[in-house]
Amino acid sequence: MDGFASLLRSIERLAGFKCSNYKEDYIKRRILSRMRLTNTADYEAYHKYLLANPQEVDPLRNALTINVTRFFRDPEVFEVLQRDILPDLIRRKKTIRIWCAGCATGEEPYSIAILVHELAILHRDINVTIYATDIDTGALKKAVAGIYDEKTLENVDGRRLRKHFIRRDDGRVEVRPHIRDFVKFRQHDLTSGASIARYLDIVTCRNVTIYFTEKQKNELARLFHSALAIDGYYIMGKTEYLGREVEHLFTPYNIAQKILRKAM
Repeated sequence: MDGFASLLRSIERLAGFKCSNYKEDYIKRRILSRMRLTNTADYEAYHKYLLANPQEVDPLRNALTINVTRFFRDPEVFEVLQRDILPDLIRRKKTIRIWCAGCATGEEPYSIAILVHELAILHRDINVTIYATDIDTGALKKAVAGIYDEKTLENVDGRRLRKHFIRRDDGRVEVRPHIRDFVKFRQHDLTSGASIARYLDIVTCRNVTIYFTEKQKNELARLFHSALAIDGYYIMGKTEYLGREVEHLFTPYNIAQKILRKAM
């Protein structure tokens, strides 16, 4: 057995991370980042280091997950949510359920919560829950804390910054309780085949599947389709796409912003 394949087996066993669901080049890049930091020369040497140092498992797991995000990333997507999608759901429903899959450190679900809060002022009889999930427990701890550097808020205007965030003495900002209350954070592995809930109105999973194999992308599309309510919305990343095997499961809603709706 070659050194890389043997290492992957140990990673799956020790970290509970299903490497086979991700593109090999992506896995190699992330492992190499840990090899540089641990001064190990090759896969075999890093494998020995991993087995001898249990404290390496968490940093490795964190390296294998994707945590690059910020508030209102791709502002045009949030404009469609605010102008079209959320008002449509509010007209039709009193209870709205949203799943932010692969939420990283929480900027996206909190951004959606800000939109929900601003609309809920005019519609006080609606009940909105945002399920925010990620495989990375370290990222989720940061999300639950709700404390961020200013650089993540470059797309947040002054009015929203004043209304929805608290400036801290250390120069960072903290999400106010009225926004946090909309969001429920949970640990969840998107490759597990299990949905966080059923009859969801919106699923957002952006800039995550680009790292998956084609097989895993298709399985995830099927999972989201089954989790969504009739006419539910699926929001993808700008560079992501549906495979031909599953494209019949959704119909285009806004092609430019990669927003789809569940097909019957």
